[in-house]
Amino acid sequence: MATDTVTLSCARIGRPDLGAIDTIARIVLGARRGGCAVCLTEASVELLALIELAGLDEVLRVEVKRKPEERKQPGGVEKERELPDPPA
Repeated sequence: MATDTVTLSCARIGRPDLGAIDTIARIVLGARRGGCAVCLTEASVELLALIELAGLDEVLRVEVKRKPEERKQPGGVEKERELPDPPA
């Protein structure tokens, strides 16, 4: 069906509300009319829960992609090395 995919970044939606859901729904429906699928990126758990609560999760049928988690090395961890011999 859809040949192109529109990527919609949701990173700037601070506290999702029904206004945000309405805007997303309008974008999705407009893209679908144009023959495109929509992929939400960086959607918060709260936003996804609100979409589901509004009953639009199956209606919107959007694909959700998340960025791979960027993890930092825990502090205080050093590479393995041999300890010097204790003084005699």
